[in-house]
Amino acid sequence: MTHDPHFGTSLRRDPSQPGDLSARIDAQLRERLEEAVDFVCLDALVQRRRALSLPPPSADNPRDREEFTRGVRTFLERTKAGLLPDLGAESRAKVAAAEGAPGDEDARLIGVHVVLARELPDYWQRFEAARTAYTAEQVASGGERRGVLGRLFGRG
Repeated sequence: MTHDPHFGTSLRRDPSQPGDLSARIDAQLRERLEEAVDFVCLDALVQRRRALSLPPPSADNPRDREEFTRGVRTFLERTKAGLLPDLGAESRAKVAAAEGAPGDEDARLIGVHVVLARELPDYWQRFEAARTAYTAEQVASGGERRGVLGRLFGRG
């Protein structure tokens, strides 16, 4: 019987996926985090635009993409800052290693959150609380600006 390198031990696993269980868990966490963060930040951006009576963001608009990217970084940094005080020394060392990993800033931030998700049993509940606070803050700041601009231009 010959060994086919494209036939893994799991029928559901793509040959390009990592073979190590821990690496596969990290890859799945990274993917779920990226999806969740994209949802949080896009939802907050749309709600904020609605509060300002502005058109929804467009993927083709470089300013909208930059605003979205800033939102992603802001959300990830704030969430990280809220979670770090509850970590022990060993977990902080893992976070520091993720912060120093190769790659761009966004990849490192997601890597930090992969570590946080693995280290904190209530990570996803705290992520949801951070999402709620971030979205409320974004919408409130949009509404306040609309009020000021509305008064300034005689619409408020």
